[in-house]
Amino acid sequence: MNRLLVAGMSMAGAAVLVFAVVVSVQAPSVQAHCQVPCGIYDDAARIAGMREDAATIAKAVGKIGALAGSHQAQGFNQAARWVATKEQHASRIIDVVARYFLTQKVKPVARDADGYEAYLGRLADHHAVMVAAMKCKQKVDAGSVAGLRRAIDALAAHYPPHAH
Repeated sequence: MNRLLVAGMSMAGAAVLVFAVVVSVQAPSVQAHCQVPCGIYDDAARIAGMREDAATIAKAVGKIGALAGSHQAQGFNQAARWVATKEQHASRIIDVVARYFLTQKVKPVARDADGYEAYLGRLADHHAVMVAAMKCKQKVDAGSVAGLRRAIDALAAHYPPHAH
């Protein structure tokens, strides 16, 4: 039993340390805001970031298309890098919707309460952004990017800019 103790640490302390290390290694890095109810939100910045991510995805789609016929190693390399970039930015959009908007900004409304239909509409608009971003990961076409941009615009209507 003593062999399991780490530098005088109790078993419980060692378990907490191991848990903290595992959680910190496995926790994804997200640029969305904290999940402490701090009350500091910048919805417009999140929307602007998603629009920037969509612009990057659009550029990646164009570059991948241009490189698609290349039989040179450099062309393959560049195409792979653009695919990775497209994936990263689409994933970032999904993370912001899930970890910022859905967890912190969309408050549940009971089925029998006033505002329930509006709540369902808000959920559908958030879901539409996530699905559109997923489709951008699956496809290399301008139509998918246009759908993502439309979905972001619909979502943005729920978060009008305001003065701080």
